[in-house]
Amino acid sequence: MTLSESESTGAAPIESSKTAMSWGPILGGAVAATGITLILLLLGSGLGLTMVSPWSGESSAATTVGVSAAIWLVLVQWLSSAFGGYLTGRLRTKWAAVHTNEVFFRDTAHGFLSWALATVFVAGFLASSLTSLAGAGANAVATTAGAAAGVAGTAAAATGSNGSDLSTSYFTDALLRPAQASAKAQSNDGAATAEVSRILLQGAVNGEVPDGDKTYVASIVAARTGLSEADARARVDAVLKQIDDAKTAAKETADKARKAAATSALIGSLSLLVGAFIASAAAALGGRQRDEEEDLLITGRGPLM
Repeated sequence: MTLSESESTGAAPIESSKTAMSWGPILGGAVAATGITLILLLLGSGLGLTMVSPWSGESSAATTVGVSAAIWLVLVQWLSSAFGGYLTGRLRTKWAAVHTNEVFFRDTAHGFLSWALATVFVAGFLASSLTSLAGAGANAVATTAGAAAGVAGTAAAATGSNGSDLSTSYFTDALLRPAQASAKAQSNDGAATAEVSRILLQGAVNGEVPDGDKTYVASIVAARTGLSEADARARVDAVLKQIDDAKTAAKETADKARKAAATSALIGSLSLLVGAFIASAAAALGGRQRDEEEDLLITGRGPLM
């Protein structure tokens, strides 16, 4: 271990008034890493757009696009971390009378701080972009909700529900259900259609349609279409099966999205941890090379530029 002059003479060591933090190199490395990240993200976006096409059969598979995007984001994180960390190590001034272990620690700490600042900068940029997109999406949802409210009001007026909810309408229909469905189907097609719709919606909410409702709907279908009771019941069962298949497909899609989001979160967090390590190691490498170059110049064995 190298001893300072005060330690060699037995005097009490003098604490340095300068901080060990070199914010200039840290900020410089963070800005450089942020710039590299944005450039590579734009490049990746351009390459990703070449993989998709509005024409059928000309786009890459969704799995291929997703995996490629994940790999590219990992590479962007690692490359920008390495570049920013190396610059942080090379740009700092040499620490005199400091043990090599302490120099190594300071360089790695500087690289980590540079990576952290760059991550915050990029996250802030992406957050502002996502906020703008979310605002546009919220406006679209509000417009759609207003249109849906208008349609719902029109439907309520057409069915005579007078603002009553689905369950109340369904049970009211059950109380006033005629003994012969054919009479209602022939006398008022609109009322029969609205009632069948409410029965199907109630079944979707509860998860199944009771047998009594199936028989009633089949009788309406038979009266409207001229099918036999057996054929009408078969058609009702087929439609209900299609509804169940659609619900199952929607659940599978939601489950796949959940798994994909969980995988992306795990890969992203692991990539960030590796990026922090790369930035710290690159800063230590850059700092060591910077000190070695200066030592060579001092001893006269290095080239003078």
